[in-house]
Amino acid sequence: MTRQEFAAPDDLASNLAETVADVLRRRLAQGGGAVLAVSGGTTPVKFFQALSAQPLDWARVTVTLVDERWVDEASPRSNAALVRTHLRQGRAALARFIPLYNGAATPRAGVAALDAALRPLLPLTAAVLGMGVDGHTASFFPGGDHLAEALDPKGTALACPMRAPGAGEPRLTLSLPVLLAAADLTLHIEGAAKQAVLARAMQPGPVADLPVRAILAAPQLRIVWSP
Repeated sequence: MTRQEFAAPDDLASNLAETVADVLRRRLAQGGGAVLAVSGGTTPVKFFQALSAQPLDWARVTVTLVDERWVDEASPRSNAALVRTHLRQGRAALARFIPLYNGAATPRAGVAALDAALRPLLPLTAAVLGMGVDGHTASFFPGGDHLAEALDPKGTALACPMRAPGAGEPRLTLSLPVLLAAADLTLHIEGAAKQAVLARAMQPGPVADLPVRAILAAPQLRIVWSP
């Protein structure tokens, strides 16, 4: 694990965009395609905008989501809509996009279609995670009804449904094994409150209390933070 601190969110976004673009370029240089999984929320917006301007063979890049609220892309709560608005612009509009939400009645019902679309492209080339002040990352929420399934290191599920008190809508999340298999893994956090949560998560304690603990031992993990 490595940690980088930046003076401001703009600096972090620019550096992270360059770093992730380099990872994708190296994979593309090996032939075939590259697969990037990104997170929602407000934190990654500047990163998305910076990444969209990076010179890449975007037509050979597939973008997907780490997790998604089970809502249509027309909803302002949709992570897919966030990606469309801020990342799939300019050069990056050529990238293929695989949404997690697919119109099925429930997240569980949508897993099979997602599995068919995404599993042939695994492992992920890069994944960029966020973290909430409750210590969740992806949709690994404290108190989640399928948290144990999602965090099972020996689990074979590509994605798991999740309902939790702090989650709002039902969600679908990539599982821990899928995320940990990514060649490049980043945890992107901003603000003093999240820095304090991360400091707590780095202390021994139950993973279920602060699920971000599940990724902290990943050797390829890079943590980037700004005030």
